Amino acid sequence: MPDETVPDSGRESGGSAPSPGTRRPGGRTARTRAAVRDAVLAGLTEHGYPGLTVEYVAAHSGVHKTTLYRRWKDIEGLVADALDLAGEDSWVPPDTGSLEGDLRALAQEVVVSFTDPAVAASGSAMIAAAFQSERAADALRDYYTERFARCEALVERAVRRGELAADPDAAAEAAATPHRGIDAGALARSVSAPLFFRLFITREPVDDTVAEQAVAATLAAAHAGAFTVAGRADASPGATP
Repeated sequence: MPDETVPDSGRESGGSAPSPGTRRPGGRTARTRAAVRDAVLAGLTEHGYPGLTVEYVAAHSGVHKTTLYRRWKDIEGLVADALDLAGEDSWVPPDTGSLEGDLRALAQEVVVSFTDPAVAASGSAMIAAAFQSERAADALRDYYTERFARCEALVERAVRRGELAADPDAAAEAAATPHRGIDAGALARSVSAPLFFRLFITREPVDDTVAEQAVAATLAAAHAGAFTVAGRADASPGATP
């Protein structure tokens, strides 16, 4: 992840508590926030949301628990901010030169993120926490909404290459907004949804074969116009499909 930035005004020694997730030039508070995030992820992975405590986070982050209570209030605040911080990265959708390649790369990111032993546990723990905490659920929803919004660039490139047809009613404006009328969020959800369903609902394994099926289904739907919202100039990449 890139350097995270948070306000310097709420340092450990007094002052009003900053709002978790606020971005300003970092420094000491950025390092503190990152250390707390790492401790929260470790605690969720080790104990799950019900077993995570402020004392654990304090012991593993090196931040006194009174500071944690002052800045994050409770476990829900700590978990929500860990997700907020994860969303402040520089991730961009794949750019392989084709829509099929981009969707395949997206699917592979999901497979690797939740099957690679080096990284799978923390991501799974975060999603599990969202089933037990409304604030964590809100933060997770915001995290993925931002991810899907970034996929607008993927759709724009596909339209420019002629792989997707823009809203025919908007053809005159295609040069300025070539993704007009195509819901990038719905397209990105389509390729990842079957994988998440198997991972977190039916608890079935996911592999390259399952990922390829998701890619093929999404491509077929895209070419059939399933993600094209005719007559709308404001198709939102974060809209619910």
